[in-house]
Amino acid sequence: MVTPSTTAGSPPTSRWLQLVFGIVCMCMIANMQYGWTFFVNPIQERHGWDRAAIQVAFTMFVVTETWLVPIEGWFVDKYGPRIVALMGGLLCAVGWVMNSYADSLTMLYAAAAVGGTGAGAVYGTCVGNSLKWFPDRRGLAAGLTAMGFGAGSALTVIPIQAMIKNYGYESAFFYFGIGQGVVVMILALFLIAPKKGDVPEVAKVSQSKRDFTPGEMVRTPIFWIMYAMFVMMAAGGLMATAQLGPIAKDFHIIDTPVSLLGITLPALTFAATIDRVLNGVTRPFFGWVSDHIGRENTMFLSFGIEGVGIYLLSVFGQDPFMFVILTGLVFFAWGEIYSLFPATCGDTFGSKYAATNAGLLYTAKGTAALIVPFSSVLTTMTGSWHAVFLAAAGLNILAALMALFVLKPMRAAYTKPALALHAVPAE
Repeated sequence: MVTPSTTAGSPPTSRWLQLVFGIVCMCMIANMQYGWTFFVNPIQERHGWDRAAIQVAFTMFVVTETWLVPIEGWFVDKYGPRIVALMGGLLCAVGWVMNSYADSLTMLYAAAAVGGTGAGAVYGTCVGNSLKWFPDRRGLAAGLTAMGFGAGSALTVIPIQAMIKNYGYESAFFYFGIGQGVVVMILALFLIAPKKGDVPEVAKVSQSKRDFTPGEMVRTPIFWIMYAMFVMMAAGGLMATAQLGPIAKDFHIIDTPVSLLGITLPALTFAATIDRVLNGVTRPFFGWVSDHIGRENTMFLSFGIEGVGIYLLSVFGQDPFMFVILTGLVFFAWGEIYSLFPATCGDTFGSKYAATNAGLLYTAKGTAALIVPFSSVLTTMTGSWHAVFLAAAGLNILAALMALFVLKPMRAAYTKPALALHAVPAE
């Protein structure tokens, strides 16, 4: 058994404890993306800005949250996770405080850029660190870490809505922003990268024959295949994340009571809560599945479910009960991309530059975010969400087929089978 090394006065280096720190940090930044939908309608009502113009802020947040991650990942690979996560937590707090004072679209966009930069620093640090600590269980580790980002906002759905209703959306931005940022900054002090001998050198799945530098990776065709698939998958989920509130409003079910499992809540509140839980649970679940049946096989299964779910939502989503159930299915089949793609990237291109390489692939989410404002435009042009749903469903089905028939045979040339399936991993 490989045991973690410790140094007097150093932060704890148990890889499971490091994983927990990363998960909690991810929970603290989750509202910056998944809580946004609750602010769109109040902002529009307060200032009278066009909904598509408001959603540009969401796009700017996602773009800065993703496209800067390779730079932040480089700092993590070179200087360690602590300083990057610390600065990220500070920027997250500043971004939401700026949102609380934004009285123009320009300031709203600037706040989105600041918050996105901070959230990307935290996200890239935590995911990259988990890939380094768990080379033998990358799918599970990346999934658990990403679960924090996917499900972390579930417990605050009702409190945020209550604060917006009772005190205004500005107060919700201000107090939640400061609270979330402070927690990240405290936990950042305990993050540390593994040293040689801290982690096992074997894995249950096929691994890269060598470590690719970021420059080498982006010159391989397989990277761009994964990038294109990531964009296809991220686009539909980001549309649902940003537009869930507006969709429920346009379907005239936003406040319609829905009873499920003995609980009765307004349709939007119920959907948002379940969506966040399932969006979190799916990440370690499918990550674990992919550790056992392979990354591409898991992609084919989950991406296909996502495509079918989005199509069914377009057909049956105006029924409040079906809206709750189907949005839950959509988020369950979407969230796993944030465990499957980082794990596949680590398997294919190695561990040494894992944070930077995973960050470069993660920029695909930012590329996909550029599509989100056009969903509002397309809806206005067609008079319904149907065309948007069909386009998203088609992209998901295409990505599912690419996983099995394009990515899988290409990746075989970059990896080798696991050498020691019987090895006991470090705990």
